[in-house]
Amino acid sequence: MKKIVVIGPESTGKSTLSEQLAAHLHTVWVPEYAREYLNQLNRPYEEADLLAIARGQIETEDRLFHQANRFLICDTDLYVIKVWSEHKYGNCHPWILHQIARRHYDLYILTYIDIPWTYDPQREHPQPEMREYFFRVYLDIVINSQVPWILVKGNPTERLQIALNAIDHLLISET
Repeated sequence: MKKIVVIGPESTGKSTLSEQLAAHLHTVWVPEYAREYLNQLNRPYEEADLLAIARGQIETEDRLFHQANRFLICDTDLYVIKVWSEHKYGNCHPWILHQIARRHYDLYILTYIDIPWTYDPQREHPQPEMREYFFRVYLDIVINSQVPWILVKGNPTERLQIALNAIDHLLISET
């Protein structure tokens, strides 16, 4: 089983690409748990909520792992929670950092900021300079992750093809 994470700044097509990959590969994908959690929250989120979101993300990933067919596509991982926590609160809960260190993934697919930002009440940073800032943070993460990674750009069809080529390459390199 290969675990593939689609990672990047908000409003860069991660969910769309995750869903497309899962459909093309005849498998399941792990939605971003934060969206479900925040939709049920009747107040602004707080730092403690990030730990609950991290736990929910892992639980969902682990549950769906057993339903996956060769690949598990993850729309985000705990690095996203780490980035938001450090940006908004100046730190990250040690449990989240421990989980990042112990969980293994086989490929990161980094989404570029060439898709226009779309309003969503859960999104916080539409400014171009903030999108660039977060892209650079995620780029640094994937470069230093010790995990193969690929950058996807372009329209949804182009992004899907780039991602599928990277997955093929991952499989070929292991044979």
